[in-house]
Amino acid sequence: MSLLVTITSTRGKGGPKTYHCHNRRTRPGATLRLCPIMVSHCLLISLLRRNETTVAFGCRADGNTKEVGPDLGSILIISDGKAGHLNQSLGLADALVRLRPGTVVEKMEPLSLAKALAMLVMGGQMPCKRRPAVIIGAGHGTHLTLLAFRRCLNVPAVVVMKPSLPLRLFDLCLVPEHDSPPSRSNVIATRGALNRMQPGAKKPGTGMILVGGPSQDSGWDEELLLGGIKELVHSDPRRWQLTTSRRTPDSTLEKLKSLAGVEVVPVGETAQDWLPRQLAITEQCWVTEDSVSMIYEALSAGCAVGVFEVPWTRGKSRLLQGIVELKKRHMVTSFSSWSGGALARSCERLNESKRCAQLIIERGWL
Repeated sequence: MSLLVTITSTRGKGGPKTYHCHNRRTRPGATLRLCPIMVSHCLLISLLRRNETTVAFGCRADGNTKEVGPDLGSILIISDGKAGHLNQSLGLADALVRLRPGTVVEKMEPLSLAKALAMLVMGGQMPCKRRPAVIIGAGHGTHLTLLAFRRCLNVPAVVVMKPSLPLRLFDLCLVPEHDSPPSRSNVIATRGALNRMQPGAKKPGTGMILVGGPSQDSGWDEELLLGGIKELVHSDPRRWQLTTSRRTPDSTLEKLKSLAGVEVVPVGETAQDWLPRQLAITEQCWVTEDSVSMIYEALSAGCAVGVFEVPWTRGKSRLLQGIVELKKRHMVTSFSSWSGGALARSCERLNESKRCAQLIIERGWL
């Protein structure tokens, strides 16, 4: 068996050039090796000059070869282990399963940098149980693995959130509109981050408070928040539950636990499906406005949503601009403009995961 590498470049002086590298014939089952310098050169050409360059790796062997097609009922999620990133990927995968019942969803960690680069250039054995129809990933740590699988398996790679690599390398990019994505055929602007939330039958008299914490864009005013929650509970008495995020300061959590009329469930004590189940049946939801993802989760769950203001340290923050736009559309109510009592639910229904899933199916990928 032998390995043939062909690089064709249509740019540069002198017109198109084609280079071939052919290793010596090897016994069946032997490991095929390429010069690291040539591998790096191929990778750089492939990634940076993709429109003008073709890099082909192929094996020649005695006998017939067999092309294995994708499992059309399988989705593979590349997860970097971060809950927020996995939540977005699962939101899209769940929506695809609802539209295509019986679809199998599998998860795996990203490949090591060395293995991802090797698969990008040389291909390799598939490190998953079945060949998926679609690959999904969110977070910078998943990008090279997405591209490696895309090249090796010849299946569409869908990246959630704005990638750190060029958009043109992916088959589909689902980018929040507050990141100002360009208008391209492989880019879909989403209203906020994707999530797993689904509206259910709302239970009368239910309310949820979602508390975030300081971030790179916003500060934190503990006393202002506590005062707002006390006024909310007094003006709109109902069965209030409250949960926190991993950014919530310990001092804030301790003071929240002392509030009357609120059941506090710290995020560390909740299961992965606790919040989706609770929001599905909750009528009213108030969120600290630093927690943009939780605002969109509450909207997607069909709740009437209010936001507690926080001090923003970056006045031109893209996240702040997104919240301002939600207020202009009357999709959320700020605490400073709240007149008391129950909030009115927005007339606009938000289900971005389903919308993106439908567009994927329309492309014939699943």
